Amino acid sequence: MTDTASPDSSYRVTANELRQFIERFERLEMEKKDLADQQKEVMAEAKARGYDTKVMRKIVALRKRDKDDIAEEEAVLEMYKEALGMG
Repeated sequence: MTDTASPDSSYRVTANELRQFIERFERLEMEKKDLADQQKEVMAEAKARGYDTKVMRKIVALRKRDKDDIAEEEAVLEMYKEALGMG
């Protein structure tokens, strides 16, 4: 047999690498939770100052989208509202 690595040493390297991936992922999960907690704190502060956080979240979502998509959606929304006698 030309392979000099024993199955045990190969497994240990793989297990060590796997453990590293899992630990990195777990650290990222903790960071993600910390960020989510910070976002909640920002919204709680804004709400305490009298801002409507539901609307703020919509603004954040809109800012992520393409302006042309938003304009098209708003145009369709206006057309639908007019069709229903709401506009």
